[in-house]
Amino acid sequence: MNIYDFKVRAQDGSEVSLSDYRGKVLVIVNTATGCGFTPQYDPLQDLYEEHQKDGLEILDFPCNQFMNQAPGSDEEIHSFCTGRFGITFPQFSKIDVNGENADPLYKYLTANTSFGGFGKGIRAKMMSGIAKKMDKDYKNNGNIKWNFTKIVIDRDGNIAARFEPTDSMDDLKAKVESLL
Repeated sequence: MNIYDFKVRAQDGSEVSLSDYRGKVLVIVNTATGCGFTPQYDPLQDLYEEHQKDGLEILDFPCNQFMNQAPGSDEEIHSFCTGRFGITFPQFSKIDVNGENADPLYKYLTANTSFGGFGKGIRAKMMSGIAKKMDKDYKNNGNIKWNFTKIVIDRDGNIAARFEPTDSMDDLKAKVESLL
């Protein structure tokens, strides 16, 4: 099983097979419009503009599971993201990424990745505290801990890396470029 075995729902409700992205490097990201990490849309869009021609696709999955930071409809979220950040990469229908109602794609991703930590510093300490309140065993499972967790998929549909929201966007860029 790999990423190409999954289908997801587009904003208009239609089904999209991830096999449509065969041969591309993918960054799959769960997002929220009201999050402190929402400004990461800017470097994601920059990365997309720089490397889409090389075979990069960024797949954006809004999620409202983390302190209700994506409360709007699919249309409202998309309008915000295109208006405020000018995103042009595909944005899908809002989903759950953890728990009983998690989208099958994310069940696969969380079962096949592990949490790498939030790093060091004040923001990392804050995120660890929040994650621990939501899941006492957060360090020991692959569940998504917060908005803007990024999973990188290689051209063969295999998981290549996972970046937590506190990880450097430069590190994400370097990984993507190494796969292109």
